[in-house]
Amino acid sequence: MSRERFPRRGIGPVVPALFLFLAAGLTHHFASGAYRFVGLVLLAFAVLALLWGLGSYGSPAWKRALRGSAIVLAIAGAMCFAVLEGLVLAGDRTEIQEEPQVMVILGAQVKPWGPSVLLKDRLDTALDYWREHPELPLVVSGGQGSDEPMSEAQCMYDYLTEQGVPGEQIWMEENSRNTVQNFRETARLLEERGMEPEETHILVVSNGFHLTRARMLADRNGFAHVSTLAAPSSDLPARVNSYVREAPALLKSWLLDR
Repeated sequence: MSRERFPRRGIGPVVPALFLFLAAGLTHHFASGAYRFVGLVLLAFAVLALLWGLGSYGSPAWKRALRGSAIVLAIAGAMCFAVLEGLVLAGDRTEIQEEPQVMVILGAQVKPWGPSVLLKDRLDTALDYWREHPELPLVVSGGQGSDEPMSEAQCMYDYLTEQGVPGEQIWMEENSRNTVQNFRETARLLEERGMEPEETHILVVSNGFHLTRARMLADRNGFAHVSTLAAPSSDLPARVNSYVREAPALLKSWLLDR
């Protein structure tokens, strides 16, 4: 009787979940750093698919419970993403107050041939502002990733000096590996130069999608006076990827980056 009520289904109902788990693992392992987050997205879908598939094994109550949980999780995840993406978009703006004392350019990926498109967008935006304010010192912030030929700070220094910025006006910070470290190490660099972070008005330059998180982390690291300069994201695939990826990155930084 139990066989008639709960027929044996094999692994068919969970096969989609297994494929998604495999795809998530492969993506996380083989994708470049900028696209590795796709593995987390696939993992989330794999969990939902697993709950849905497991609902095929067992009683009708078991099926309702598991599939109901999958639907609730999917709706909650979509709502959370929408709120986070709204915050990302709201922060995508240039906002300059008073007179900045130091420009801080946040690093992005370096390619074998030079700055990535996103990093070049940041540098060109910074240069446009600097040419109108040539007395402003520049902090270039970013270490060297495992897939980068040099530190992001060194790449930015080379690019800026080639465009006419005096080398002595560029202060290099090469220890950071992420945004919270950008600000932590920049604060330390300014202190070494006799400038108090809480009293120094900084102008943060990054792509627009990055600025909500940058403002939050600058504040957490003692910068009380922060203006922002929003660079464009001229490469369409990179722009789409970055705006989607920034939502979970904002949540992660809010919870963990101190």
